[in-house]
Amino acid sequence: MAQPEGAAGGWPEQVAAVRRELAGHGPPRSPGGAPDFATVTLPERDCDQVRDILVDERAGTVVEIGLAYAGSALAIGEALLRAGSRTPRHVVIDPFQYTVYDGVGWELLLSAGLDGVAELVTEPSQRFLARLAGAGFAADAAFVDGSHHFHNVFVDLHFLSEIVRPGGIVLLDDVWWPSVAAAAAYFETNLGWRPVPGALAGGTADPSTGRPRTRAYRLPSAHPAPDFREFRPFC
Repeated sequence: MAQPEGAAGGWPEQVAAVRRELAGHGPPRSPGGAPDFATVTLPERDCDQVRDILVDERAGTVVEIGLAYAGSALAIGEALLRAGSRTPRHVVIDPFQYTVYDGVGWELLLSAGLDGVAELVTEPSQRFLARLAGAGFAADAAFVDGSHHFHNVFVDLHFLSEIVRPGGIVLLDDVWWPSVAAAAAYFETNLGWRPVPGALAGGTADPSTGRPRTRAYRLPSAHPAPDFREFRPFC
């Protein structure tokens, strides 16, 4: 989508302003029973790095799993506007946005003027991604911060390996959890996904183990289809 007439380059700055307000003061309301904002939200400096990676990739279409309070979603929206695509598209999947978060994250995206870029899907990613892949949908990148159960992360990454274009980027949050790291290890060991050197350097890490919170993976230049006899253990 082109910028609105007369925006004079101000639209990305509008998104950045909403993002700074969220980082500095938290969400406009905290729904009862919802997870703590500081616990579930990607820290601002990590969001900056996600934005910069996507701008460097000149991403035009991004799939995101997990909206919550929209910290990472605002960074992705800002990146899409700064990357220069005439038709930026941000598919956000979060089955808990209204049942747990009372729509707060989506409201923040709308307040940032991203209603013409972002679209919200409120069904489990493991179901919706299968349909996207079946329809031949293609994205330049993905950001994954959904279910942390191993089997759900594995299924998400499986379908994203078909959706994200060859050579594209998958950003995976909370890799410091063993269940998430184990799922990623399969794709790195058996399907040629490679950590992007230097990406997210200086980002948040587990103080006790040094494991990074978020990791960027480069997909191979072609979708691999290895023989099952070539399977390599990954844990």
